[in-house]
Amino acid sequence: MEPFSDRLILHCDLNNFYASVECVEHPEWRNLPLAVAGNPEQRHGVILAKNELAKSKGIKTGDTIWEAKQKEPALKCVPPHFSEYMRFSRKAFEIYTRFTSQVEPFGPDECWLDVTASTDLFGTGKQIADKIRETIYNETGLTCSAGVSFNKVFAKMASDLKKPNATTVVMRTSYRKILWPLPVSAMLTVGKKTEEKLHKLNVFTVGDLANTNRALLKSHFGIVGEKLHDYANGDDCDPVREYVAHREEKSMGHGMTATRDLLTYADAEALITYLADKVAYRLRKGGVRGSGVAIGLRSFDLKHFTRRKKLPVATCASADICAAAFELLHAHWHENVPLRTVTVSVFDLNRNDAVQTSMFDSEKSAKSESLEKAIDAIRKKYGEDAIFRAGIPGADFIYDKNDDEDFLPFKR
Repeated sequence: MEPFSDRLILHCDLNNFYASVECVEHPEWRNLPLAVAGNPEQRHGVILAKNELAKSKGIKTGDTIWEAKQKEPALKCVPPHFSEYMRFSRKAFEIYTRFTSQVEPFGPDECWLDVTASTDLFGTGKQIADKIRETIYNETGLTCSAGVSFNKVFAKMASDLKKPNATTVVMRTSYRKILWPLPVSAMLTVGKKTEEKLHKLNVFTVGDLANTNRALLKSHFGIVGEKLHDYANGDDCDPVREYVAHREEKSMGHGMTATRDLLTYADAEALITYLADKVAYRLRKGGVRGSGVAIGLRSFDLKHFTRRKKLPVATCASADICAAAFELLHAHWHENVPLRTVTVSVFDLNRNDAVQTSMFDSEKSAKSESLEKAIDAIRKKYGEDAIFRAGIPGADFIYDKNDDEDFLPFKR
């Protein structure tokens, strides 16, 4: 086997994650073309994930249910069950940590592992990857694709080359032959817009990118261009984080796509009130306050923008979040421009014991927080439906008044 230089990095990717979990939970579906999809009546009627049988029929993530049914009339569509997906994800990550403590998540179904120091115990990179795949299948029923390389970018690209249920090794002596012929879009961080700009520079493959003048890339893309040049040449030195070293959350947010377009301030404010209530509860539950509020608005034609503002006093009260969000809404949106999706988030988070208060606003904020903690207690004792903010019960465009998290599909 060719010798590794530097580090030994694995990238593991659970195959067709959402759909695979559904098939493990329901073995009777394993031989059916299956897709996890949102509810068309809630304007989430798109394919979030599909199994191999559905994929073989040309069904793609992002297809509408109607489009998918045209390709395969027998397609079985099931709603997402995010709590189950997270349960399987936690189990997979527990397996990864048996082989190394350096496990960096890249979503619930993907991660990097630095196994440089694990070879004496578990063997070569390929042997470790194969053992991980075998263990995941035996303990969860899920299959996994793995890439083995000397840096994170190439390990990720390697895992994408063979799916499902395979291990691909890309060494320093072979990456030019294996990876350079790939389209430049195969490179991590190269999205559609970046790909289009690179094509204008006659950069169509990873090899083209590697051989493009670094200064030219910098002139068009800034520091990102230099990073892309490094990635294509195998010079990614980004370390794999320790799994226990979780990044602190810098913001908390909640968003929702309404079941109908919003055309009035009253409707938009009702949805913001609902979202702010969710965010504030999570802040209090996490023992943090935020010093800024942001709103994200997506119109009927899918144009999106975000606006934010700082607060005079850090808060975990929905009344304060609403007030700031309403101000941003009225300053940057006009009625009769149909709104489809609204997001409310709070940023610059601090622990409760590390917040600077104001002598003018602290009493008001304290009263708001005290009131909302009382509301939390009522809901905990009598259920989520026990008490609502004014205007929420009649808001027919809010599809689920008791959802725990926003409908936020990953790219699967």
